[in-house]
Formats: sequence, structure tokens, C-alpha cells
Amino acid sequence: MMVELLLIVAFGGSLLTYVLGKLSSRLRNGFALLNALALVIMIGMLYGQEFERSLPFGFLGIQFSIRMNMLSWFFAATILGIGLLAVLYSFRYMKGKERLDYYYFTLLFINASMLGTVVAGDLLSFFIFWEMMSWSTYLLISLRGGGKAIFAGIKYIIMSLVGSLAMLVAIVSLYTAFGTVDIGELAVHMQSASLGLALLVVILFSITFVIINALWPFHTWLPDAHAEAVSPFSAILSAVLVRKGLYGLFLLMYVILGFSFLDRLAVGAISFSNVLAWIGAITIVFAAFRALLQNDSKRILAWSTVGQGGYMVLGVSVATSMGMAGGTFHILNHCIYIALLFFVAGAIEHRTGGIRDLDSLGGLIKKMPVAFVGGLVGIFGLIGLPLTNGFVSKWLIYKSLILEGRPFLAFAAFLGTWGTILYGYKFIHNIFLGQLPDELRDVKRVPFTMAVPIMVLVVLVFLFGVLPGIPLSVVNQVGTYMGFEPLDLNVWGIPSESGTLNVVNLLAAIAVAGFLVWLLFKTLGRSTRVDQSDNYAAGAAIPRGRYGFTREFYAPLYRIVSPYVKDFPDALFLWIADRTKALGGMTRKIYSGYVGSYVMYIVLFLAALVFVQLTWSPW
Repeated sequence: MMVELLLIVAFGGSLLTYVLGKLSSRLRNGFALLNALALVIMIGMLYGQEFERSLPFGFLGIQFSIRMNMLSWFFAATILGIGLLAVLYSFRYMKGKERLDYYYFTLLFINASMLGTVVAGDLLSFFIFWEMMSWSTYLLISLRGGGKAIFAGIKYIIMSLVGSLAMLVAIVSLYTAFGTVDIGELAVHMQSASLGLALLVVILFSITFVIINALWPFHTWLPDAHAEAVSPFSAILSAVLVRKGLYGLFLLMYVILGFSFLDRLAVGAISFSNVLAWIGAITIVFAAFRALLQNDSKRILAWSTVGQGGYMVLGVSVATSMGMAGGTFHILNHCIYIALLFFVAGAIEHRTGGIRDLDSLGGLIKKMPVAFVGGLVGIFGLIGLPLTNGFVSKWLIYKSLILEGRPFLAFAAFLGTWGTILYGYKFIHNIFLGQLPDELRDVKRVPFTMAVPIMVLVVLVFLFGVLPGIPLSVVNQVGTYMGFEPLDLNVWGIPSESGTLNVVNLLAAIAVAGFLVWLLFKTLGRSTRVDQSDNYAAGAAIPRGRYGFTREFYAPLYRIVSPYVKDFPDALFLWIADRTKALGGMTRKIYSGYVGSYVMYIVLFLAALVFVQLTWSPW
């Protein structure tokens, strides 16, 4: 009954939070935090359990069921963990804003819906939870109101509806063919399915999961959604909600079909694995250079989310134990450091009165040291520097690509990392380094309830980077559930005949290098300390007010790459939307409200029927 109770607490807690908000805002906030904490404790108690059972109700004669396994537990733990931190973070970030009862209800309801999708044991309940998640996400994206928020919400929900329709057709096709939508039973039936049905199901489900995972070319909804959503929800959106597409791909590729069956759909070099891998590679490179062109702090992180999804897909598509472990571990790592970065961006926005334009920031390192540490560590994890969690998962992905003889895909991954270094440095430099603008001299530090989630995630970035064996033991169990051989692990890394990942050696090398750098600076003489407002990037003093600290960052590079990274998929979708709107406007003219027009329509229709009868009648 634990999973059923988990869902009851999740959905019931969201509703009760809304009701309590009508009585007291403090009571609402306290209950929301306790509810989120209780869910984390409950999912922790389910670790290692594996079962499936039917529920005492269903829909249209189809029995609903729930299941728990390591794949479900892995995604449920990330959902509820980030959800808890987002609730705590929201207390100060959302203070003083309107419709807070509605906000907390929707936030918790989205977490509950995502939880429902990962414990659903049949595709119908999976679809219902998916739709609950999609529509409540639309409502929270549009929370701020105004034209841009509504536009971002509609853009998201239209693409989500396309994916939902594709999923529904796939589910109906499977039910028509086999008379069941139970995931376990479908996994057995699909092994003897016709290739035509399998290809249809693969294409339809892939459309759904590629859209929600924001992979190229269906990435276009994500930057706008992040720009308009409030920062606590941006962390959830980027860290866990978008990655439901990876959970769906896992279900499709490894649970329902199996990768050996997918190989039967291959035509020469064109296979599901190769197509997915190249989509991932294009996504990585395209998103990295699109991020370079952004001056909005949250848009940079949104494009980063798009690109990091490409790394996950690359690892998954290799279909080896190491590639699968790298892709799965990168889901967890990205969840940690991207939530951290969105919390940092939200803290800057909160304390500066809503400023997200990087050209209007700078010099906040002393004013907001917690945000600086969080931003720096988050960018380190995002880049994949040694001793951070991102290094381990990227190392696994790179190595699996090289061992499988895919050098061009590995090069795309490396190129994306170089792009990440560039826009990561821009993010840190433009917000925290350089001179402090006069209008930001009274900026205060990050509030306590916003600082706690930041520091928790900072610790996790380093903990999972220095002791990768801890999370990889869970990732190993996820891979074993899906049919992969477990990796040989220890708490410090991964022993391997083709090259060992040992964090102890990395730590020793970094310590030695750091000592040599310190020694070099000590022997070169003393430096002269100057005021923050009296320095320049090269160390030369400059008159106050003359330094445009962030303007035209990477300007020469912009001129080189901007013609080649235009977001033409977004332009195409907007063109289709404009044409559809125009067609709808023409169609509306048919309904004139004049009875004579409708009589004429009926007469013309009857005349057309008579013409068809006289022309094509066999008698």
C-alpha cells in the first residue's frame, strides 16, 4: 500500500495546501514543506523494492495498475527531492506575489502528476498522469500573466498536445492489437509483433518523448517557457519535468520493446539508435552556440537544458552498460546542477528587483557570496570539471562513444563542452565579476530559505563527483533492471581495462597542481590589492564609470557563429502557426450569422450531392 499512499499524500497534499492557504499563509507554507518532506521520506523507504499490482478501479474496462522498480524509484526520487528544495526556496522568492495559494497547489500537483507517470503500471494511467502534468505545467508557465507568459504557455501546450495525440494513437494501436495496455504484458506481446506495428509505435512514442525532452528540432518551447516561468518552477521544469522524455524513452527502448527488437527495424545504417544519437549530437552543438548569443540569465540556462539532454540521449543510444550508466547518471547530475543554477539566477533576480539582463549586472561577488559559490560550482558541474558530478557522467559518455567507434559523435560532444565553457564563463563573469553598477550597491545577500537549497545542491555536486560510486550503485541497479550488465564499481570510481576512473588520483593531481600554482605566485612577488571599482580585466586601473563591464561579450565570436545557428525550426513552427491562424480567420467568415447564407450553404451541398450521384452513379 506504500505506493498508493504515496500518491494519496502527493495529490491530497496539493489540494489541502490550497485549502489551508485560505486560512493562513504560514499554515499553508508549513504544510507544503512538511508534505514535500514526507514524500521524500516515503520514497526513501521504497528503495530496492520491486512489484506490480492492479488497482481496484479502472476506465472503460481497462484495469489500472501501479509498479515500483529501480527505474521508477530513480526518477521518483529526483522528482521529490528537487520538489522539496523548490518548495523551501519559494517561501522568500514568492513572498508578496499574487495567487500564492494557486501557485503552491499547482507546484505540488505537478510533482504529484510526474510521480504518477513513473509509478504507472499501464499506458492508460500513464497517459492520464501525463496529461495532468502537461496542463498544470501550462497553467504555471502562464502564472505571471501578460502577453509573453500567455504566448509561452500556449506555445508549450500546443507542442505538448501534438505529443499527447501521438501517444494516444500509439496506445490505442497497442490495445487494438493485443487487448491490453499493461506495460509488463505489452513487453511480452511486442516480441512477436509485426514490424509495421512496431515501427508505428516507435515513431509515435518518439515524437511524444522528443518533444517533452526538448530535443532538436522540437526544442523551441523550452527557452520561452523558462523565460516566463517563476524561478522555483524553472528549476523543476529543467531538472525533472523535461527529463520525463528520457523516462519515456527508457520505457519504449528497454522495457516495452528491448533494444534487440529495435535493431530489427534498421535499414542499413539507418537505425533507431543512430537517428537518436545524431539528434542528440545536433542538439548539443546547436544549443551550446545558441546559449552563447543570450543575454538573459534564464535563457542561457534554458538553452543549456536543451543541450544537456543531447548528452543523455547520446549515452542512451550507445546501448552499452557504460553508455547507459553515463546517460542515466547525467540525468541525475543535470538535475542537481541545473536546479542549482536556476536557484542562483532566481536569487539574483529576487535581490536586484527582477534584473536578468547580463548587460545590467556585474560585480556581485561580494554582495551575494552564497549565490557566487552556487553559480561557480553549478557551472563547474555543467562543464564537467574534475571532482564535480558532471565530470563522471560525461567521462562515461565520452568513453562509451570512443569504445564503440563513433568519433564524430564524440567530437560533437567535446565541441558542446567547449561551448559550455564559453557561455558558463559569460554567466559567471557578467553577474559576479567586474565592476559593481552604482544602482546595485545596496543589494542584500541571499535570504536563508533560498540559500539552504543552493548550499545543499553545492554539496551534492562535489559529493557525487568525489564519491561517484554512491550514486552509480543506484544507476547500476537501474541498468540491471533494463537488461544491462552491471559496471564494476568502487566508491572512488570505475576500474576498467581500457582506462580507470579514479577520483583519488584526480584529487591528488589537482592538489599538486594547486600547490605549484601557489608556489609560483609566491615567488613572483607581491600583488597590489585594489578596490573592486578600480580595476580592469587586464589589471590596469581605469577611471570609475568608464568600464562597460559586460557589453558585447564575445562580440567577434557572435559575428562568426550567429549566421549558422539561427533557430529555423522555431521560425518554421511560427510560420505554420501564422498560416493556421489566417486559415482559421477565413473559416470564421463562413459563420456570418445571416440565415440566408446558411440556406445557401445547404442548397450548394445538396447540389454537390446530386452532381456526384449523376456523375459517378453505376446505374
